This record gives sequence, C-alpha cells and structure tokens, in this order.
Amino acid sequence: MDTTESALERAVRGYLDHLAVERGLAANTLASYRRDLRRYTEFLRDRGREAPEKVEEEDVTAFLRSLREGSESRVALSATSAARTVVAVRGLHRFLHREGLSDGDPAGGVRPPTPPRRLPKAIPLAQVERLLEAASAGEGPRVLRDRALLEVLYGCGARISEAVGLDRDDLDAESGTVLLRGKGGKDRVVPLGSYAWEAVDAYLVRARPALVGTGRGTPALFLNARGGRLSRQSAWTVLRTAAARAGLSTTVTPHTLRHSFATHLLEGGADVRVVQELLGHASVTTTQVYTLVTVDQLREVYVAAHPRARSSAAPARGRLPSQDEA
Repeated sequence: MDTTESALERAVRGYLDHLAVERGLAANTLASYRRDLRRYTEFLRDRGREAPEKVEEEDVTAFLRSLREGSESRVALSATSAARTVVAVRGLHRFLHREGLSDGDPAGGVRPPTPPRRLPKAIPLAQVERLLEAASAGEGPRVLRDRALLEVLYGCGARISEAVGLDRDDLDAESGTVLLRGKGGKDRVVPLGSYAWEAVDAYLVRARPALVGTGRGTPALFLNARGGRLSRQSAWTVLRTAAARAGLSTTVTPHTLRHSFATHLLEGGADVRVVQELLGHASVTTTQVYTLVTVDQLREVYVAAHPRARSSAAPARGRLPSQDEA
C-alpha cells in the first residue's frame, strides 16, 4: 500500500494547521473540516488530481455533484451537509491561492447548495413549565442541580456548552446577570430571571456543597456526582429524563430551550436586535429566523382585529391573484 503523501494532501494538512493555530477553530469543527477534506482529496485522487495546481473548477463542480448524488460506496448528502463540505473546499482553495501555492482559485465560482430553511423548534410555555417541574421530582442534591441547569438553559437562552462551562464566579447576583462564554471566544453578559436565580440559589446553598465535597474542588457551577464539572452528555441526560417525566411527545433538546427562549421573547414584544445580543448571534439575519415562528400568531391577531382582513372575495391564504385575475 502506497503511503506517500501527495502534494494536495500536504496542502490540506497545512490548511488545517492554519485553522487550528491562526484561526483557533474548535476541535469538533476541525474534525469536521478534516473529514470533509479527506473525502475531497480521495475524490480528486480518483480523477488523477494530486497537486493543488492541477485542480480545475470542473473538478470542484463534479465533487459537489457527487456529494448530492452519492455513489456505490457513499450515501448522498443532504443540501446542508453538502454545503458544509463545499465551504471547507472553498476555504482550502482560497487559502492556497492566498499563500501562493496555486495560481488560481478553482472553487471561487462554485456555490454551495442552499439548504431548505428550517424553522427552529420551540415548545409552548406550558410545556416548558411542565419540563421544569418534572426536573424537580424527587429529592437530593442532583434534583436541585437539574432544576437549576434547566432554568438557566431556558432563562438566558444559553447553549448547552455555555451552561456546563459556567463557573461559580460567572454569576453576579448584584446585577442579576451571568457571563456566558460563547462560540469563537465571544463572551456576553446576559440577565437571568428571578425563577432561574431562585433555582440556582437553592442549588448553591443546599446541593453544590454536598457535590463539591466528593471531588477535589473546582470552580465549575454545575457538578456531577463525583464533584467534577458536569459534561455535555450528562446535561443531555438530565434534559431527556425530565422530558420523559413530563410526558412531552415532541423531542426536546438543549437547543429546544434556546429556541423557546428566543421565540417567547419575540412573542412578548422584544426587539429582534435585543434577542440577537442575548443569543450571541454575530448577525441579526440568524436571529430573524425566529420571527418566522411567530408569523401564525401575527396573522391570527391581524385577522381578528383588522376590519378588512377577511372578505369572501379575498384570495386563499398564501395565494396571490394570477395575472388574468388581476
């Protein structure tokens, strides 16, 4: 078996090193890039392209086509997964061109497929309350911890990694805020509601001392049974267990609570840019997706309140008159 590294594989390795050192990408993101680019180099090798300068736009286009169509050895990818892979390929060639390792950028004109726009999943407030009550079932330190964890996830729209990454000193009871460490090293300070503060306070006073006593001491806010920092996987288990106890029929994930946080704020009249800051979105465009969730409610209010919102001559909802009808 030939284990000689091709020029293209060396170029990919240099690009991944750049992403790790210069860009500081997270380990999970780097693993995704490495996997996607390995698939790309294997595809190019089968086409006889083993050096960056040999790759042409048609090769990149054919690779994208192969992602969507699949093959005997690989299943077809969704538009979302294919788009992610093409982003990695475009970044590679842009880097190689910038570093003078190739004369042009064969991927510059190749656009990734547009994924279907999926609305964030949110659950009604009544179901959130059932979930939180279910987390309080039973006795002991872990029960108080679980309630506090879920209250924080919903109370400030935290990502699961942000919640389990909290330290005790990240809480500021005087200002009623919490420091969240977001993606890409971007920190943000967000308010935490009274219900969440009460749950956190109960956990800190009546539960955390018992948990921390079993370990070696840690600044982490949420602890496991051994006194160490609670892991993401364990936090997922806490949520799944509470959802099962609450009898929720829909699948509930940590992001479900984050989506519900955003949706409920917008339904309550919050400005989309305020919600953007609370969620830690870099672009307001990302946050605006949540406004689509509330459009049915807006339509119902409009139909009920506007004197000329309904008419027997009005076209069906979502349909405009044709040119002949107009």
